[in-house]
Amino acid sequence: MTSDPFAPAALGPVRLRNRTVKAATFEGRTPEGQVTDELIEYHAVVGRGGVGLTTVAYLAVAPEGRTHREQIVVGEHSLAGLRRLTDAVHGTGAAIAGQVGHAGPVANGRSNGVKAIGASRMPSPLSMQMIRSATEADLTRVTRAYVAAARLLVRAGFDVLELHMAHSYLISSFLAPGLNRRKDSWGGSLENRARLGRQVARAVRDEVGSEVAVTAKVSLSDGFKGGVTTDEGLAYAQLLEADGCLDALQLSGGSSLMNPMYLFRGGTPVAEFARSMPLVVRAGMRTPVGRSFLKAYPFEEAYFREKALRFRSSLSMPLMLLGGINRRDTMEQAMADGFEFVAMGRALLREPDLVDRLAAGRADAGVCIHCNRCMPTIYSGTRCPVVAEAAGSGC
Repeated sequence: MTSDPFAPAALGPVRLRNRTVKAATFEGRTPEGQVTDELIEYHAVVGRGGVGLTTVAYLAVAPEGRTHREQIVVGEHSLAGLRRLTDAVHGTGAAIAGQVGHAGPVANGRSNGVKAIGASRMPSPLSMQMIRSATEADLTRVTRAYVAAARLLVRAGFDVLELHMAHSYLISSFLAPGLNRRKDSWGGSLENRARLGRQVARAVRDEVGSEVAVTAKVSLSDGFKGGVTTDEGLAYAQLLEADGCLDALQLSGGSSLMNPMYLFRGGTPVAEFARSMPLVVRAGMRTPVGRSFLKAYPFEEAYFREKALRFRSSLSMPLMLLGGINRRDTMEQAMADGFEFVAMGRALLREPDLVDRLAAGRADAGVCIHCNRCMPTIYSGTRCPVVAEAAGSGC
């Protein structure tokens, strides 16, 4: 194991120029559900900035699997644009991952024009509709959709497929006992609740073989009562490791549906979020319940490290450490701890060339202030408002 985060590394069959990963954060640059020049530049700029692997979010496997309508559904209609995107990133020397997923209960059924599905029936705070409980036919269809999306993304030139199994998206909603109240073979025990994720991972691996790397984003803890706990998250990761279908796990946390700030930490941009939402949701955010949705968690460097070390000590497969990584010494500590990769999000949004400057010794740390005002910008083109204000372009 190297202590150098900037040394080359193998991720399954893929060779990366270093061990840094641009984590998937929705870019807000696909207004028609198609790749745009702006999306291509968003990823090319971090590629030119030295990152080893950049991750495209969010690539839905089905129309009802989008969080809202302005997202790409993987299909023949999106192939040409995705090919342009991968070619551009490869031209920078970086590799490219596609985050493949189904949003499940996090989907906005009203925006998508088709009702969301989840493990169990529940009201949606996003669409003010009822989320319906997925049927056996739905789960068969969705699994096949993952396979079809995986095959198309290989054709499009992606190096890595990241299966989204966290944040209360569909697979994660089955894992969380508070969201999965089923009495059939998909609910109850962890083994039952883990069936969908394991089924999808196996089906995708069987389809793509060793053509690309296959990874998964999993939860260290969902951060809400009834969510996946650290003990359950670890047990699930051990099942995935035993199945042997994945090349690495990216360790995340929080719930886009129940507790998003558990993932982000730092500033809580309530006013900015409210301004970006539709009127009905905006009104709800002004209520005590709405305000409690964006809980406050102080930022600290590498805030998931303690929980992630439990995973590292119990698993042998490659792991990606995520969560507030901004400093070179943090990255080096991650390597010393036995993590194979480090994933960064806000730090690279603020400074797309941060990896190059850290590697060259021109910087010891990023300058992101973790105000999280970037979060609401996903609806209008994800960006750092601090940089935009300094450039005189506002937000």
